Amino acid sequence: MSNIMNAMKENYIFAVIRGKDEKDGYEIAKASVAGGIKNIELTFSTPNATKVIKKVVEEYKNDESVVVGAGTVMSVETAKEAYDVGAEFLVSPHFDPEIAKFARDNDIYYMPGCATVTEIVTAMKAGCEIIKIFPGGQLGSGFIKDVHGPIPEVQLMPSGGVSLDNIVEWRSNGAVAVGVGSALSRKVNSNGYESVTEIAKQFVSTLKEEE
Repeated sequence: MSNIMNAMKENYIFAVIRGKDEKDGYEIAKASVAGGIKNIELTFSTPNATKVIKKVVEEYKNDESVVVGAGTVMSVETAKEAYDVGAEFLVSPHFDPEIAKFARDNDIYYMPGCATVTEIVTAMKAGCEIIKIFPGGQLGSGFIKDVHGPIPEVQLMPSGGVSLDNIVEWRSNGAVAVGVGSALSRKVNSNGYESVTEIAKQFVSTLKEEE
């Protein structure tokens, strides 16, 4: 599992994909990888999400740099569905102790959404290594910096509110990774899936320019 964790951190950016249908989810995933974003979070708000996860896992089975997981995991049942088709991580908008136990029992990473220090510590005690800060846009990058004061070892990943304008700020304030959603796919309707690849490239290059 440590190889997966290392890859997720190295990739840094998670593409949070909410496809309008199976094809849309699959194409956005492929376009994201083509643009250099290789953490793929396919959400259960995508119709037939497990089919899409399975297809993307199969697509990149020979590329260890691509890590495919499931988002909007709201129950143990959906966690199991994702695990059964090859998901390598689970993400929720909330913390669920039952999902955390399932993840521990099955050696799969669980990144729950937390918005308070109490929730973060509860998730840490449950074995969560990376904790999603949600909603990131409401909490702001300063939240991570402030939490690192008393809890310097915690690994936090914002989701929601991450843009080209502030991704460097999130990293400089201590985010171990970031989740990017609608910002990636906002031009699909007008410019097609190539727009996802171009925007992904912009996110990746923005980070590299600041290294």
